[in-house]
Amino acid sequence: MGWITEDLIRRNAEHNDCIIFSLEELSLHQQEIERLEHIDKWCRDLKILYLQNNLIGKIENVSKLKKLEYLNLALNNIEKIENLEGCEVLTKLDLTMNFIGELSSIKTLKHNIHLQELFLMGNPCAYFDGYREFVVATLHQLKWLDGKEIERSERIQALQNYPVTEQQIREQEQAYCLKRAKEREEAQKKLQEEHGNVDKRSNPGFDGRWYTDINTPLSSLENKDHFQTPAIQVEEHNNKKLHDDEEDLEFWNKPCLFTPESRLETLRHVEKQRKDREKLSGKKKNMKPPRTLITDDGKVLNVNEPKLDFSLKDDEKHHLIILDLTVYRYMDTSLIDVDVQPTYVRVMVKGKPFQLVLPAEVRPDSSSAKRSQTTGHLVVCMPKVEEVFTGSRPTSRSAKTTLDSSREQTKERSKNVEKLEVDPSKHSFPDVTTIVQEKRHAPRRLKSEPKIMPREEDPGFEDNPEVPPLI
Repeated sequence: MGWITEDLIRRNAEHNDCIIFSLEELSLHQQEIERLEHIDKWCRDLKILYLQNNLIGKIENVSKLKKLEYLNLALNNIEKIENLEGCEVLTKLDLTMNFIGELSSIKTLKHNIHLQELFLMGNPCAYFDGYREFVVATLHQLKWLDGKEIERSERIQALQNYPVTEQQIREQEQAYCLKRAKEREEAQKKLQEEHGNVDKRSNPGFDGRWYTDINTPLSSLENKDHFQTPAIQVEEHNNKKLHDDEEDLEFWNKPCLFTPESRLETLRHVEKQRKDREKLSGKKKNMKPPRTLITDDGKVLNVNEPKLDFSLKDDEKHHLIILDLTVYRYMDTSLIDVDVQPTYVRVMVKGKPFQLVLPAEVRPDSSSAKRSQTTGHLVVCMPKVEEVFTGSRPTSRSAKTTLDSSREQTKERSKNVEKLEVDPSKHSFPDVTTIVQEKRHAPRRLKSEPKIMPREEDPGFEDNPEVPPLI
């Protein structure tokens, strides 16, 4: 059974960038939908609605679609025309190949003054005597019926014969309603019988086998089932498949009436066949593996699954890293999720990840994400982590402490220095000229003058003749 969900509508609204509140045209054909719901709440601006080839049994939940112009409900299980009075601008209604037997229900369409085209071919009411005359006389606003234009002379004649035609239609409606009641009863009995057979089949003997012998011990039966050879298993599989094929052939060859119940029964049978085939073959839907965003060793990968254009700007002046992502202009902002981490940024667009490694470390708590109202672009501003506040603070403090300690040490040394003092009584005023002359001529005298030899008059001088003279 198919349900009308928000996801189903979004998947069929790609022409409107998956925005459903402003959707004007929606196609939900061949979705096995059994009930019409939620559309009047989610898509108020609809103008065209395709719901053909489903299993809808009642027209409902469309009265709030004030802008609806064309409604296609062909090939469904509708038995009565109702709940269309609120569609004020409805101009075309297609109810081909349904089960409408109450032709008098078209009187509810009198309130749809803009209705010009109506299709009822293939319905039981289309085979009533006086069907076309009754519809033409009842709906004065109609211009086309079943693809054929209504002429003025035809409408005048239908209005003249309306009382007789109306009586004929009522009698045929009553006969059809009795017939439908019998068909419903038969379908209900058949359904109960099938459920009873299924219950009997689903209640096997006490050992879990279909047929059991009370004289056979339980242990031997368990051992027998446990030690089955592969050949026996294959044979059982083939027998089961053959049995299913016979049941399927019997179902399709069995004659049945074309009723809403038979359509539902056919759908259930096809669904059951599909599930059985999946179980027997062991086929599983090939689910796409989730994309790897971060490897096992912690490496972050660059990913652009939505295939969006982007630009990454490093603003050194303001210490910012700016990401400009070209998001679809008319896409709802609720479909975007932004996650900023210190070393990378991740944006989920309609469930598809966009991930980018950042060139520098940023502060996620101070980051911001904004979306342009004109272009729809997503702009993520991420302030960088300042180096002054992280790595360089402790070094600057240590440098200051070393400078202060060195200054204190120099002050202490300056206090403890011992100075040489000269006696002021002996040298009250120094002779600057002699100091300069001594510095100028001292090295020359050392080089040119020989060493002064001790004189003979000096006490303690001894002349040794064996020692050569000094030159």
